Amino acid sequence: MITLALSKGRIYDETLPLLRAAGIEVLEDPEKSRKLILSTNQPGVRVVLVRATDVPTYVEYGGADLGVTGKDTLIEHGGQGLYQPLDLQIAQCRMSVAVRADFDYARAVRQGSRLKVATKYTAIAREFFASKGVHVDLIKLYGSMELAPLTGLADAIVDLVSTGSTLKANQLIEVERIMDISSRLVVNQAALKLKQRAIQPLLDAFSKAIINPPVPT
Repeated sequence: MITLALSKGRIYDETLPLLRAAGIEVLEDPEKSRKLILSTNQPGVRVVLVRATDVPTYVEYGGADLGVTGKDTLIEHGGQGLYQPLDLQIAQCRMSVAVRADFDYARAVRQGSRLKVATKYTAIAREFFASKGVHVDLIKLYGSMELAPLTGLADAIVDLVSTGSTLKANQLIEVERIMDISSRLVVNQAALKLKQRAIQPLLDAFSKAIINPPVPT
C-alpha cells in the first residue's frame, strides 16, 4: 500500500490533476466526507488528509510514504529525513514582508530600529532579517496576520502573498519579497528503497505532468 499525505485546500485541488496524470482518481470528495483516509481507483494507493504543517512529519516518520507540501512548510519543518525529488510547481505564491501603508519601513530599517514582526514562519523571518542585519522581535501568530500591524501588535508581518488583495483590503503594502513558494513532492527515504517499484512510476508520471501540464477539465 502506498500512502500519500495531502492537506485540504489549494494544494489538494492542484494535486488532483497530477494524480490523474498518473492514473489515480480519488474516489471521495473530502469536502463532502468526514473520512481522513480516502480510497482511490488503485487498490494499492490511498490518500490521507492531514494539516498542511503536519505533512512533513507524517512522511518523515512513516505515517505516509509520500506527501505534497509547500516550500514554506518544509523550511519551517527543517526537511531532514525527507527525499525531495520534485518541485511540482503548484500552489505558487510568495513569502513577503508587509506593513501598514503609513509605516516608513525603509527608514526604520535604515536607522537600525528594532522591528516587531508577526508571523507563523519564525525560522524564515529570523534568517531573512538576520541576513539584512536588522534586529527584530518575532511574535508567533497562527492566523489573521493582517491584524497585527493594524492593532499595533507589530510593525510588520511576514506571510504568504498570492494576489495581494487581502493586504490591500486591510491597508497593508508589500515592501519586500523574501522568496517564491511552490509545493514539493516529499518521499520517506525508507519507503523509497522498500517500495521503489510502486513509488517510481508515480515519480515518473508526476515529472511528465510537470513538463506537460494536464489540461483542466
